Amino acid sequence: MAAVPAPTGPFRWDLVPSAQLGALLDAAPEPDLWFLPELLECAGKVLARSADADLYFVGRSPDSIFDLLSGALAATTWRDRCHRLPLSLWSDPDALTPAQVTQFRSNLSHLGITPHGLAHRQRPVAFVDLVHGGRTYENLFYLLRRWISEERAAWSVIRTKVRFIGITARTKTSPNTWRWYQAAPWATHLPRTALVGVSLRRWLWEYFGDHQHKITRSFPVVRWLDQDTHVPARDPKALAALAEAVALVAYGRSAEGRTGLAAAITGEPTMRQPWVRSLVTELHRPISTRRT
Repeated sequence: MAAVPAPTGPFRWDLVPSAQLGALLDAAPEPDLWFLPELLECAGKVLARSADADLYFVGRSPDSIFDLLSGALAATTWRDRCHRLPLSLWSDPDALTPAQVTQFRSNLSHLGITPHGLAHRQRPVAFVDLVHGGRTYENLFYLLRRWISEERAAWSVIRTKVRFIGITARTKTSPNTWRWYQAAPWATHLPRTALVGVSLRRWLWEYFGDHQHKITRSFPVVRWLDQDTHVPARDPKALAALAEAVALVAYGRSAEGRTGLAAAITGEPTMRQPWVRSLVTELHRPISTRRT
């Protein structure tokens, strides 16, 4: 049996608990979190619409949502619910080499996502990403589906355990509004409730997806097999992104951040569900009274 390759992926600081950054950010500019109100609203909707799932943030675009939630949930029973799935998946799945497919599966296995694991887990898995046409989700779905078929895992069970949350650029709402999953053939293989939309104002969606500096390097298919990706980026743009991420985690941990997140959740229809009410209650408690 061939050896399973070690997981690969770009280095990213673990900011919860606070990373020992030393003087690394001394020269970085003070971050301007001008987008906080919109980010809080979006993050609250992601949580409220997750169906009590474990969250996997795909690629780099949703990093700010991940950082905010990592801070806000750090002292709650949700502290282990947020994960990053660092990959860029624009390539045609049929064009991947066997080695690349093996590496993809190794990376997901390292995060606890396997056919067997999906079939037997109690909570669902919810992937979270900024979506335009849904190509990344389509490719991710087909790679997962092929893996599930090869291992003869119970697809009838797994299809109820997987959720895709697509963060889109906001448009005018009407009966004819196009949804990112409506024209996707792969989406027909899942329950309608497994496909969820959350919107951001277009300029902010474009900022997170196209213009925001990121802590990590991009991780396209051609780099999946690289074993030298665990070196942190230290260029000025990466350090500015790190300072912003640190500030977002700290804001999430603050009383103001937790209260704002709870308010965003409270406005959602799912607030009637016990797990949502329980989470909101935790966010309202003073952090010093919680178990860590």
